[in-house]
Amino acid sequence: MDPDIEFVVADGPAPGRWTGLAGLVKGFHEVLGAYDNYHTVAEEFHELDDERVLEFHSYTGLGKTSGMEIGQMAARGADLFHIRDGKVSRLVIYFDRKHALADLGLAPASDADRPSERS
Repeated sequence: MDPDIEFVVADGPAPGRWTGLAGLVKGFHEVLGAYDNYHTVAEEFHELDDERVLEFHSYTGLGKTSGMEIGQMAARGADLFHIRDGKVSRLVIYFDRKHALADLGLAPASDADRPSERS
């Protein structure tokens, strides 16, 4: 990873933006802190261009507050990796892959009120 990485959580329980490796750790801690036994399983990788890779995944975990298994919901997310000089310079995670597709102009937005993460 680039030491100046930009980490973005575009949707989900704790949207936000952090920079640097310490910011990445803090952002992941805020996101993952809402769950017990959080796991992702990569399903597909799509090279969008020379600088971006879109990864689709499913995820599971137990919400600490709700006690609900997130696998009971539509637990299909996406990660958008921006690559510069062989390192990840920006990582955008989506809890809902439909939001990723809409932000990339690959599908219509399903929620017009949700702020868009432009890549």
